[in-house]
Amino acid sequence: MTATKTNERPGTRAQVKYVRSSAYKVREVLNLIRTKSYAEATDILMFSERRISDTVQKCLDSAAANAENNDNIPSEELFVAACYADEGPTLKRWRPRARGRATRIRKRTCHITIILGRYTPEELDSMRQQALLKGSGNQESASESRRRRVEKSKETNDEEVIEDSENLEESTAEEDHETTEASVEENLDVESSETDAGSEPFGPGSAEALEDGSSPGPEYLIKGKKAKKIYHPEESSFYGRTKADVWFTSPEAAENAGFRLPNSMQKKSEETIEESEMKQNDDSNDEGNE
Repeated sequence: MTATKTNERPGTRAQVKYVRSSAYKVREVLNLIRTKSYAEATDILMFSERRISDTVQKCLDSAAANAENNDNIPSEELFVAACYADEGPTLKRWRPRARGRATRIRKRTCHITIILGRYTPEELDSMRQQALLKGSGNQESASESRRRRVEKSKETNDEEVIEDSENLEESTAEEDHETTEASVEENLDVESSETDAGSEPFGPGSAEALEDGSSPGPEYLIKGKKAKKIYHPEESSFYGRTKADVWFTSPEAAENAGFRLPNSMQKKSEETIEESEMKQNDDSNDEGNE
């Protein structure tokens, strides 16, 4: 009775060719995962310290993907039936040595092959019973868990979209109602403010200027500028050159409204106050000497 050859063993396989590593190094890693389940082999390769373990892991994942997509076999029912590394072509290089000699450098390559088989139903039942006894339970495959997570996320997204649309409709209806009420209140406020502004915009003793900037009445003699909050009496040098926005009846009314004199007139008023104080002090001293 002839035995089945390794390269002819039935199962789902994956192969990586021309790997820049020697077959000896790869075989040491393959010996660790042979006859192991897919989950156990993945854990072993994940914690292996050899650099070639990453390439072996990619080959193992490719074989599992082929089994799931092509043969409809979940990864939890797979195990490493066979794995081997064949030697590939060797790259010849030369290294200079002493006395004009040269030493050959051999850069080895290899071909990695992994064959995954499927557990029998009896073996799966015994494995599940052992898992239940250990308390770990049955582990679902990576593809099934991924599908379950994707379906759950889709359901949550659909629910959120429906809730957002309902909330948006309610909020738009409330906003429309609020905007109508606000517009009505603003119109009433504007009308009341216009009536108030037409009479005395900056309190008692103030009035808006006419279109040409002239005084609305003979009692309004002081000009005011809204932008700078400055008022100009008749003795101001800027009185004739200023186009008034507001007119006041007296300087007190302008100051009560928040307006002030120009800086030049403020300095002059301070100087006049100081001169008057000096004169009063001189007169008091003269009277004391007499």
